[in-house]
Amino acid sequence: MTTRKKPKVYITRKLPDAVETRMRELFDAELNIEDKPRTQPELVAAMKTADVLVPTVTDRIDAALIEQAGPDLKLIASFSNGYDHIDVDAAARKGITVTNTPNVLTEDTADMTMALILSVPRRLAEGSQILTDDAGKWAGWTPTWMLGHRIWGKRIGIVGMGRIGTAVAKRAKAFGLSIHYHNRNKVSPATEDELEATYWDSLDQMLARVDIVSVNCPSTPATYHLLSARRLALMQPNSYIVNTARGGIIDENALIQCLKENKIAGAGLDVFENEPAINPKLLKLAEQGKVVLLPHMGSATIEGRIDMGDKVIINIRTYFDGHRPPNRVLPGRS
Repeated sequence: MTTRKKPKVYITRKLPDAVETRMRELFDAELNIEDKPRTQPELVAAMKTADVLVPTVTDRIDAALIEQAGPDLKLIASFSNGYDHIDVDAAARKGITVTNTPNVLTEDTADMTMALILSVPRRLAEGSQILTDDAGKWAGWTPTWMLGHRIWGKRIGIVGMGRIGTAVAKRAKAFGLSIHYHNRNKVSPATEDELEATYWDSLDQMLARVDIVSVNCPSTPATYHLLSARRLALMQPNSYIVNTARGGIIDENALIQCLKENKIAGAGLDVFENEPAINPKLLKLAEQGKVVLLPHMGSATIEGRIDMGDKVIINIRTYFDGHRPPNRVLPGRS
């Protein structure tokens, strides 16, 4: 444990002002006011001298980086719900505790998932572009123009029925969708009854039977390309897929091919396999109205970001008070 009065905390990105102010009050905090991504050499230098590293999902904290950490670095308090960007096992071997910020982004991400579920079949992005890109050229309403598809009465298949998946299911049920889900384990009988949900132990069988697929599972080695070319081919040609989890869960090239060949009707994506780079073929499909693309903003609310910052602060304070942080990530769980 450090003997400094205030732990030296290195923050990799710009956080909400309220969070940064509290960080400065409590810790010897180095902020990133300009919000420029930290380079690898900058991260190495920080980890040699800091007591706490506060990274985000865009910072890859791998084994090679962790190996170069100095003896004072005892805590990696990630400003994120996911922790696939951190080699937790390597940190544990180095005697470094890792924490995250779970359970604060559930409702925000579920809201955005529902927005994409609505926007793709109802052609919301296309309609907006008609007014903004061709200003003054809209001739007015007609009975057969810009027809989309209703979602009421359709079946949604949720891949990953954790907190976010369950929150999506509650919203989808309110919109008249029939709830189907695939998960490692069934949810509680009470939750199944409340949602009138149908459990599928076979992802393949569920994909072939639903109208909308919502990807809400965590990113792990086991879920990389879980929605593979073979599985995407099982979907119905009039079905849609929405991803607000992680880009790598879907084989993006296979998805592009399915969309180009009209093997599925459309997609709503808030995450991408190689972000921030976006496949130009996806941009082309967006121009054609086959996909709605968002810049990883599913959890982007002021309230959510402040809640995340509060959890980071609690984790740091708890650790340096000599207690186990409430959001410790245990090794061997990825």
